[in-house]
Amino acid sequence: MTSTTHALTDTTTDTATSASRRTGAAVAVIGAGPIGLAAAVHLLERGLEPIVLERGDRAGVSVASWGHVRLFSRWSELIDPAARRLLSSRGWVEPEANHYPTGAEWADEYLRPLADALGDRVHYETTVTGVARQGRDRVVDSGREEQPFTVHVRHADGRAGRVTAAAVVDASGTWTRPNPLGSDGYPADGEREPDVAAHVSYRVPDVGTADDVARFGGRRTAVVGSGHSALAALVALATLAEKVAGTKAVWVLRRGVVGSAYGGGDADQLPARGALGLRARDAVAAGHIEVVTGFRTLAVEPVADGTLALVGEDGRRVDGLDEVVGLTGFRPDHSIMSELRLRLDDRLEAPVGLAPLIDPNVHSCGTVYPHGAGELAHDEQGVFVVGMKAYGRAPTFLALTGYEQVRSVAAALAGDHEAASRVELTLPETGVCGGAGLFDAPDATKAEAVGGCCAPAAPQLVQIGAPSDSVGACGTTGC
Repeated sequence: MTSTTHALTDTTTDTATSASRRTGAAVAVIGAGPIGLAAAVHLLERGLEPIVLERGDRAGVSVASWGHVRLFSRWSELIDPAARRLLSSRGWVEPEANHYPTGAEWADEYLRPLADALGDRVHYETTVTGVARQGRDRVVDSGREEQPFTVHVRHADGRAGRVTAAAVVDASGTWTRPNPLGSDGYPADGEREPDVAAHVSYRVPDVGTADDVARFGGRRTAVVGSGHSALAALVALATLAEKVAGTKAVWVLRRGVVGSAYGGGDADQLPARGALGLRARDAVAAGHIEVVTGFRTLAVEPVADGTLALVGEDGRRVDGLDEVVGLTGFRPDHSIMSELRLRLDDRLEAPVGLAPLIDPNVHSCGTVYPHGAGELAHDEQGVFVVGMKAYGRAPTFLALTGYEQVRSVAAALAGDHEAASRVELTLPETGVCGGAGLFDAPDATKAEAVGGCCAPAAPQLVQIGAPSDSVGACGTTGC
């Protein structure tokens, strides 16, 4: 595939549709995750033809990689409205609205059927390596906006190719770029050395698998981070401690006190999220988890006895570690758009119009104003970064937010600016945001049966089977 063109039926006049009429080009969507697939469906409803470019061999590969994690959003909050319409027209049976799915269920029961419904518009094993204006590098002004986009791709067999696009929607996410352990944003000293790196991971352990039971069972693990992925990892390890003697966890926080790291508790409008924090708190109280606060990691050192030590900037040490799990959030990679004129906030690496709305020093999920094409726009007309990647380094993303983004973006690309500027979303309120949950009563009715919507009536550890980031994905955390 060296180029791809599709006929369009839209008759409005804006950057995307004007370019599509001249070139027959589709709108390129990068990534076949929840937000990318939703973008494709919204574009179809607007009469624009999408082409979805996915590096994996199937839809939702990032979601599937944390398939053991149970989301703290119900099915009703994880299905895009346009996607629901498309799937329902094909006889799809929607999952029970109040059930909390795992990542694997989200991928298998929603994302893959949605990709199948989009058919050959989704191209797998196609990695985007760069995006530019056709015949124009970043410097050239002349005739720039009249040119379509060239999307450079690499196929599974190593062949390079190009896709001509009228507009570009980047929904490639941040899952493959976890933040390092170092408190200054760079890897801690020793973190990437082979003898250390073999014992450092950046994912929530899956203690329902033999591999992770062998890796973490009966061993001492440091969990670095303060978001919900970190809480999920801690509760997983605490549960493993109930089954495998000698299993210990050390929670390493940069903040001086635990404080709001436990989340919204009983007041959280996402019950599974509140329950996760309460159960992590109970695990600490039960003595399964040691807490170290005010610790900023400078180095990870191998010790002669075969263990590891975290060394803090203030000289303190966390010794006797067998494993380290770093869950300090994610960051975007905008390098594929280095020849485009993006306007990114210098702190969050998010679009400058969006950054003030998602600043984690000020906002949580519930205080982020629903936003769309206006806040996501760049100087390069016809280019939008959406989903978790739009949030840059901010850890406050929810799937509902991404669905609202792409609804607005599709409307803008089709020239319906009134619809693009309209707000069609109300978000739940909470004190802390993240993307991963553990909930042993995943249905709302079961949660109520054990004592309210948000937590068990009496302290107990969450019981983990296979479940144990993000939307997309979902694994975003604070630090």
